[in-house]
Amino acid sequence: MLIEEVKIKKVKETAKIPTYGTDNAAGADLYACIEEEMIFAPHETKMVPTGISLEIPAGYAGLIYARSGLASKRDLAPANKVGVIDSDYRGEVMVVIHNHGEKEQTIEPNERIAQLILTPYLKANFKEVTDLEDSERGSNGFGSTGTK
Repeated sequence: MLIEEVKIKKVKETAKIPTYGTDNAAGADLYACIEEEMIFAPHETKMVPTGISLEIPAGYAGLIYARSGLASKRDLAPANKVGVIDSDYRGEVMVVIHNHGEKEQTIEPNERIAQLILTPYLKANFKEVTDLEDSERGSNGFGSTGTK
C-alpha cells in the first residue's frame, strides 16, 4: 500500500531524506544528521537527530524500529524499542539510541540509524464498566497460552 504523499521538511541542511533499501522494504531508513561521530559508552543512551520533520497524514503514525544490523552486530537500538510519531507532531524526528552492549560504539554522520514504518491506526472510545465478558483464557497471563 502506498500513501500518496508524506511531506518532509529538512530542519538541517545536511539532513538526508528517508530511503527504502529495496522495492518491497517496509521500513524507510532514517539517517543520523550529525556533524561528527557520536560515541556511545556501554549502556549509554543518547538522542540522535535526523534533521527532518514530517507531516504524517491523519489516521497514520510513524513507527521507529531498530535496524537489524545495528542491533545484532553493534548492540545499538532504540531505547524505547519502538518510537511513535503522531500525525500532529511537527518537530524534528529524534531517535533515542541505546548501547545494549559492553563495548563502546560509534555512530557516524549520515549513518542509517533506524527505520521508519508508516502505518494506519484505530482509535478507541474507552468505556469504563464493572464487568467484562468471560473468555476461555480469562485472566491467565504471561506464557499461559503455551501450557496446554
